[in-house]
Amino acid sequence: MPAARKTQWRVAVLTTSRADFSIYQSVLCALDAHPDINPMLLVTGMHMSKDFGYTFTEVEKSGWPIAASFGCLSEGDTAKDIGLSMGRATQGTAQALAEINADMLIILGDRFEMAAAALAAVPRGLPICHLHGGEETEGAMDNVLRHMLTKLSHLHCCSTELAASRIRQMGEAPEHVIVSGAPALDNIAAVPRLSRAELAAQFGLPETSDFALITYHPVTLDLDATSKEIAALFSVIKDIGLSCVFTAANADTAGRALNAKIEDFVEQTPGQMLIGHMGARGYYSAMEHAAMMIGNSSSGILEAASFGLPVINIGDRQKGRETSPNVIQAVGTTSDLKSAITRALSSEFKAICAAKENFYGDGHAAEKIVTAVATFLENGIGPRKAFHLADI
Repeated sequence: MPAARKTQWRVAVLTTSRADFSIYQSVLCALDAHPDINPMLLVTGMHMSKDFGYTFTEVEKSGWPIAASFGCLSEGDTAKDIGLSMGRATQGTAQALAEINADMLIILGDRFEMAAAALAAVPRGLPICHLHGGEETEGAMDNVLRHMLTKLSHLHCCSTELAASRIRQMGEAPEHVIVSGAPALDNIAAVPRLSRAELAAQFGLPETSDFALITYHPVTLDLDATSKEIAALFSVIKDIGLSCVFTAANADTAGRALNAKIEDFVEQTPGQMLIGHMGARGYYSAMEHAAMMIGNSSSGILEAASFGLPVINIGDRQKGRETSPNVIQAVGTTSDLKSAITRALSSEFKAICAAKENFYGDGHAAEKIVTAVATFLENGIGPRKAFHLADI
């Protein structure tokens, strides 16, 4: 548990889901270890929703100081509901920032709650540090939200040089664009894993037979594709008799509807499971013991390579992201999915994956991020920034 102390800078870290909270862990530890930084959490989004596991309780158990928490999600997942949720996220963050007197706000990725909440920092003149900017996911509305967050932010800690080049191309000052790598990779070494027997006992997973880990989310810019892809995946699973462990979809447009389809499939199909929330230890343990991962989640792109895990990435949701050699790209048809599964199970492809080559860093992102944050604050740079004309 972090130790209480009086410090110079108050750095607020915005968390909206179990996924980003897991990624933040190494960053929070590094912030806490810095003698002049006091980290605190702003908690909202899926953390505060019973529909998505009310993971606020896990944030509380972590021991990190919570400066403010508030719900923002509507009960539905239509486009209108998402827009209303965004408005509530902006309002809640505005209220929280008025009360905590932060010196910097750290945000991550591309969630709609994250983007809406960050807007509240702008009229306060509060500097923003953005993690994982500059990436591309062309099949989701997250793409435009991520780039919007880049333009709202003042310090950029990105995962690859290609991502950094995109940020510089958007007019951001090169000295404030840091290639840190992905902080999720820091946690892989730090989070203890469950044995196969422990995983089976805690979550009911198969104790010996192979299983596929399925993490699939709505393709928010093409909901027809979502329906077709998940139907094809269900069909293939039935045809080949693949045992699968599904995780729940996020609070995206049509996310609840997708979860309902997964629940129905699992109930009607022997050998299938749905686990809404596994926690970082459970999820990483499942990645370590799974035969393959199938879906369209960023965890398949960013983290799975470090486990030597074969990944079948379906469709366009992650299109544009750099992929390590463990990723097989598949269109969402039954024939292509069957071919991809056959390849993923082959000894030749498993050998490629076993090299654990990961394009997203060396597992030391947090120290680079915190060094950049401390330097920014020490230099008193503040919220002003100019459009930097990059060489073309």
